[in-house]
Amino acid sequence: MSDTTLTTLPASAPIEEAIEAVEAAGAVIIEDFIGPATLTGLWEDLRADLERTADGDGRLVGEKTRILPGLVRRSTHSVTVLRQPHFLGAARHFLQRPVRAWLGEQRIAFVPTIQLGISRAIQIQPGVPVQGLHRDDTAHLRTHPGPESRVQVMIAASEFTARNGATRVIPGSHRWDDERGPREDEAVPAEMRAGSALLWLGSTYHGAGANHSDGPRTGLSYALDLGNLRQEENQYLSIPLDVVRGYPEDVQRLLGYEPCPPMCGLYELDDPMLLLRGKA
Repeated sequence: MSDTTLTTLPASAPIEEAIEAVEAAGAVIIEDFIGPATLTGLWEDLRADLERTADGDGRLVGEKTRILPGLVRRSTHSVTVLRQPHFLGAARHFLQRPVRAWLGEQRIAFVPTIQLGISRAIQIQPGVPVQGLHRDDTAHLRTHPGPESRVQVMIAASEFTARNGATRVIPGSHRWDDERGPREDEAVPAEMRAGSALLWLGSTYHGAGANHSDGPRTGLSYALDLGNLRQEENQYLSIPLDVVRGYPEDVQRLLGYEPCPPMCGLYELDDPMLLLRGKA
């Protein structure tokens, strides 16, 4: 078994305490990550679409598994998630680290932006087997050890238990190199009540558990990625401009409408926020 465990912190815990727990284990559980009103609002906005979503066929989406992408398009309650202090604070801490480069005889420090990579509901039905343990930063073909590229949360939209398929995590696996593979006996279930969330790094091995219960287990996952990397979900196609314009500026920038220094994501060699403001 792993020599470390998952820490569970209350929503009142300082951001620094959550960061410390993630640095130690690669993940942390935040109780009451969102409040009851936000959770209810998300369910109201997403339930009908989730019920209409077909189960996967075992290729891109597993059998007896439903994935509903584009939660930011479907629910304005996503703003609360994207602004949640532990999530945003951890993303800024782990991802926005200066990169120094020479420009002539000057050495300049560039601080990358962060952007939404995914926002999706994941519902596993009774009878689903365990998901293979994996790293989510494989989406960006990252190698390890190396800088982090993703900070992600899985919000328990329904209770997460070992019996109904709670996400399993290998504490400490964010420090492994690419030669060490994950083992099932090293993983621990992130058991938590509805409204709580698992927060983890893209380099941490994890995977959904088997659902041995008689009901579905639903989670809502959002990921913040480095701004110079391609978003796993194409937010510019997923979210119509009129919907983007309805969000506050800080959320618009998290959706990718902000240049990442020194020159990724420009629009007409300028800030894409000008397009949203109708000045381009």
